[in-house]
Amino acid sequence: MASYRDAIVVVNAARWAEQAVAVPIVGPEQAAEVARALCAGAIVAIPTDTVYGLAALPTDATAVARLVELKGRGAGQPIAMLFDSIEAVAPYLDDPAALERVRRFWPGALTAVVRAKADSNLVPPVIAEVGTVGIRQPDDELLRRVLRGCGGVLAATSANRHDEPPATSAEEVIEAFGEALTVLDGGPRSGGLPSTVVDL
Repeated sequence: MASYRDAIVVVNAARWAEQAVAVPIVGPEQAAEVARALCAGAIVAIPTDTVYGLAALPTDATAVARLVELKGRGAGQPIAMLFDSIEAVAPYLDDPAALERVRRFWPGALTAVVRAKADSNLVPPVIAEVGTVGIRQPDDELLRRVLRGCGGVLAATSANRHDEPPATSAEEVIEAFGEALTVLDGGPRSGGLPSTVVDL
């Protein structure tokens, strides 16, 4: 049963998410507040090791649906799950040992498609119709800090409208989505190469 303190944390995070509309770009010093807002069901733009992304809890059906709507993509197109550590993502996977084949490539731009546990609580389209999920460990400490504050995992897709170039700065995110979306500013991103996808 949730405690009174837990309830206060959720309420405060929700209030922070509402107040952040007035100041949509926040700095790294507010990473903990960003994590709490995500845990309360907010969608936040976050810096990754390549571009900026739109993030939500992968087990929150309402938040993921809003993310898909905001992105403007088809509901059936998969959304990857970013993770902080193997230990954090393992409870969602049917066979975590399969990651031993690719873990030397992490953190970095490699996405592994693996079978999710039947009772993982991941929601579509984070989990595909065939029961798989694409996972990646990003090489960015600010993002990893947010991930740790959210239990170690987040659903994330690039911060751009469907068929438009991904945003590589906090300002570009605001240009694309307006000031109703809170952005964690991690500085400009390089863009980089698309993630390599490996089916395990």
